[in-house]
Formats: sequence, C-alpha cells, structure tokens
Amino acid sequence: MPLEPGDKAPDFTLIDQHGDPFSLQRSLKERKARHLVYFYPKAGTPGCTAQSCGLRDVAGAVGGTVIVGISPDKPARQAKFDEKYGLGFPLLADEDHAVAEAYEVWAEKSMYGRKYMGIVRSAFLVDVDGTIVEAWYKVSPKDTATNLAEALSTR
Repeated sequence: MPLEPGDKAPDFTLIDQHGDPFSLQRSLKERKARHLVYFYPKAGTPGCTAQSCGLRDVAGAVGGTVIVGISPDKPARQAKFDEKYGLGFPLLADEDHAVAEAYEVWAEKSMYGRKYMGIVRSAFLVDVDGTIVEAWYKVSPKDTATNLAEALSTR
C-alpha cells in the first residue's frame, strides 16, 4: 500500500556519496527541519540529472528543508554524479533496494517489452516529527522541485 500524508516515514540509515552513514531520524532530530526524500532510478541518466539539478537549483529557496536523494547506485557513482553537477546534498546508496521497498517505490517496470524491477521515481516531504506531509509517486523529473516549492508555500 503506498505511503500517504499522515503516515510515519520509514526510517533508514544508508551510506552517502562520501562513505558516511545518513540516518533519516537522526537528521530530523539534529536539523529540526523538513526533509525531501526523493528516489531516482540511476545517477547520471537524463531524467535523474534533470530531477537532481532542478532540486539543486531550488535548494536555496526552500528554507531549511533538507534534500536527500536515494538510488540503487553505489556510493562511488553517487559521488561522481554529485561532483559532475555540484548537487551539494546527500545522495544515498540503496544497493539492496530495501529502503525503496519500504517506501513502496521498488516495482516492476517495462521498457521495450522487457519487464524488470526498478525504482518508480517518487518524492516524499517528511515533517520534523517524521510524518509524511506529501507523497508524490511517479513524479516527472521536472515536477519534483516545483512540487516541493508549492508544498512549502502552502504550509
């Protein structure tokens, strides 16, 4: 069942692009700020680049909201992605897709008639208390930043 506003965001600890652990609950407590947790299929691909760069471009305008990207890529690939595009926020490696499964974004996909399991591009705005404020499943790369800005402006 997909996560909805009001649900508790599943906690996780994953390794970021610098090899450091990132815990959602710890970050929420320490930063006392909302977090945008977004899932993307593969670092460096056109859609994922557009999505991540769009978020990078609005980062200064979303107040203290912490932006966190998650994909199945290894930390080294996440680091190259961050360096190439100057993203400047945590990119987490969910190599076994356990966190993606907890957020209901690991699903069967199809391309050119071939079925495979992968990330459904999605984003979640998580409040300081760990509850989901907004959940955007199957979000387009260009709409992620727009959705975040709109959600923050109405709250």
